[in-house]
Amino acid sequence: MTIVLGFDDYELPAKQLAERIETNFAKVELHQFPDGETKVTLPTDLPKHIIICRTLNQPNTKLIEIIIAASEARNQGVERVTLVAPYLCYMRQDIAFSPGEAVSQKIIGKLLSDYFDGVITIDPHLHRINHLIEAIPTEQAITLHATKAMSDFLQQHFASPIIIGPDEESAQWVKAIAKPQHWRYSVANKQRFDDKHVAVQLGDVACDSERGNISNFANDINTEDVVIVDDIASTGKTLEQTVIQLQQYQPKSISIIVSHAFFVDDAISRLKSLGVDNIWSSDSVIHTTNAFSIIDTIAEQIKKP
Repeated sequence: MTIVLGFDDYELPAKQLAERIETNFAKVELHQFPDGETKVTLPTDLPKHIIICRTLNQPNTKLIEIIIAASEARNQGVERVTLVAPYLCYMRQDIAFSPGEAVSQKIIGKLLSDYFDGVITIDPHLHRINHLIEAIPTEQAITLHATKAMSDFLQQHFASPIIIGPDEESAQWVKAIAKPQHWRYSVANKQRFDDKHVAVQLGDVACDSERGNISNFANDINTEDVVIVDDIASTGKTLEQTVIQLQQYQPKSISIIVSHAFFVDDAISRLKSLGVDNIWSSDSVIHTTNAFSIIDTIAEQIKKP
């Protein structure tokens, strides 16, 4: 028997996960003391395996709370504790770029491995490692992708869009979405100057063998629907520069679809002012742009024998 434990800030997706894997759901109760500390209360009589489902955006307080929850579960005799964190925090800092910088990926990864037997996440922000277990040395560290959910969603809206990746890192998602549907795609080159300043240069449009070879970007994009795909939208600056480059070719429409939506400050309004027609994201992070769910993807993994 397994139970899914959730929190107020991610309760609905956690309940949906419990429904998909046909098990019970219960909520972890939190009480904030005036000094900022949190009292964490779990249900009693827990089964041998529990799944703690909580996405880890705005992570600092959440990390403390899930660790306290996992520790109390062990005190109750729980033998296996799995963390489902659709968005996984502190993965981008995998090396020290300057003297004295902490490598947060290793620190947080070790912390999670101390308290959880398994970690399941969606499209973690990994740069210089290939496998999540290199960051989180636990029994089971599983990376899943939002691309199938993205593709299913896009098929409901477009017959044959051109899929655009704003940088080389996005190529894996672009190809996973475009190739099975025989959609045209292109991956841009990005130069990053700092957290808020980037330059983007569009590449050629590629087609699969059924539709031809590489073609000129300007010839393909005019009067077509284009969809920019990325894993994380934070400041939106990369997406913004990609949209500016696309607009010179006058596409029929421009849409953006991402795994994890942050869109800090005025990112949404800036993108809309540039002529973006649609901005869509998964429910890995609760946001006004949520349009499709990654819960089925996670449930399918959990149900595997």
